[in-house]
Amino acid sequence: MSESNRANADIKSMKLYHHVDRVLTELRQMGKEDEGPLSVDELTPFDQLHYHGTEAVDYAVRATGVSASSSVLEIGSGLGGPARHIAATVGAQVTALELQSDQNQLASNLTARCGLTEKVTHTCGDFLTYNWVGQHFDVIVSWLALYHIPERDVLLKRCYGLLDQGGYLHAEDLYARVQFTDSERSELATELFANYLPDYESYCRDLERAGFELVSCQEMSDEWTAFTRERMAAFREQKSRHIDVHGEAVFASMDDFYDLVVRYFTAGKLGGIRFVARKV
Repeated sequence: MSESNRANADIKSMKLYHHVDRVLTELRQMGKEDEGPLSVDELTPFDQLHYHGTEAVDYAVRATGVSASSSVLEIGSGLGGPARHIAATVGAQVTALELQSDQNQLASNLTARCGLTEKVTHTCGDFLTYNWVGQHFDVIVSWLALYHIPERDVLLKRCYGLLDQGGYLHAEDLYARVQFTDSERSELATELFANYLPDYESYCRDLERAGFELVSCQEMSDEWTAFTRERMAAFREQKSRHIDVHGEAVFASMDDFYDLVVRYFTAGKLGGIRFVARKV
């Protein structure tokens, strides 16, 4: 098994990435067929797997100056929601890189149904090993994906090399607020596929050591704690509906995932960071 395929298999330990076709089930509930045209707005409730949905994407667009002439790379693009939103609202060219083949295939199909294949290019691969020869970008973005990737020095070196001079790296990511126990590290490695969780100060130093100018760095822990609590409460209030639509297994899988995230945020162990860095 190749390193990319192995990582693809390992990340499936994370329950958020089980049953990725649940977005199609939701579309059927809206009366949509499995083929045929869609609008980006119809997908928005289901294809934004990070916190605060398109509001977070719009923040990144403003903070990095993405425009219709920009070339954007998204690392860990999931179902393609942020990439489609950027392409549809700003008109930028977006390369959406996703490790998981099933998510990448579904994302590509959804993008085609939205009529955005000329603006969004879906690519399946491991960021650390993908062949980027000849490619450069104005902006690199990522939402809740960088912590999956080991070898932070290699990750940031590749980001720096792929950016044009003056280009921006923007990400929302997780960090460690405390020293985890061995059992906590094991649980996070399995349930969140957490491969790199430094403390806040180390996170910022990593960026500066890689040559980036740190334009802004925001502590998001309290905001994301509130968001994840509200998300779980809303999900559980609709338990009967979700079981009717998706089945017991899908509900239980998502509920377990939401509960784990809330538990670590509420205990003050898991933190959130949002940064903008510039290649100088």
